[in-house]
Amino acid sequence: MEQQFLNFEFMGRAIFEIIKFIPVTLNITVVSIIFAFIIALTTALIRINKIPFLNGIVKFYVSFTRGTPLLVQIYLSYYGLPKFLDYINMRYNKEIDIAAVPAILFVYIAFSFNVGAYLSETFRAAILSVEKGQIEGALSLGMTKFQSMIRIVLPQAFVYALPNLGNTIISLIKDTSLAFIISVVEMMGQAKIIGAQGLNFFEVYIVVAFLYWIICILVEKIVSILENRLRKFEGGKN
Repeated sequence: MEQQFLNFEFMGRAIFEIIKFIPVTLNITVVSIIFAFIIALTTALIRINKIPFLNGIVKFYVSFTRGTPLLVQIYLSYYGLPKFLDYINMRYNKEIDIAAVPAILFVYIAFSFNVGAYLSETFRAAILSVEKGQIEGALSLGMTKFQSMIRIVLPQAFVYALPNLGNTIISLIKDTSLAFIISVVEMMGQAKIIGAQGLNFFEVYIVVAFLYWIICILVEKIVSILENRLRKFEGGKN
């Protein structure tokens, strides 16, 4: 019997099994990017305003995060947080159930802080690119510094940051494949499980690569459409 180079029948079955875990991948992406956005904006504003003490902390955070692999950060979250909670239990006589903490929480934490560090530099550059004359004009009209930041600076900075933000989201989607190392089953995790059942790893990795590619293309298109619309608005066009 002639052996097939690719088991297309297996690939057809595998694609439907892996598709079921797309919501998990997207869930990790959406939750992480929301918290990363908050972390990044806060970090960027602290660095721009050079807030004493906090500025040193966030500079260390950004440097450490950008200088260490995401894989290591996931392990630090997975093993470090339970150890910290165990210390809290012993030090303050608490009864926090460490075993009840879901593994996906460690993924959220690691990914949020990782993406937040990279995104903070994007936001910092975008905010600094807004002309100071616009801020001075807003202040001369009676706006507070906070109001000028919310109404004038941040909307423009978001437009400037959008291309890099889109790239960051796409990178995050691909990085979610690392979640399986701490037993969070997403697309890549399910692909590994299915591949191990029949030792058809090559076929299943082709399938999961195709699915990641499609998702990233869709995100890229959405970001491109949003960017074009915001650019038109910025130019005062209808």
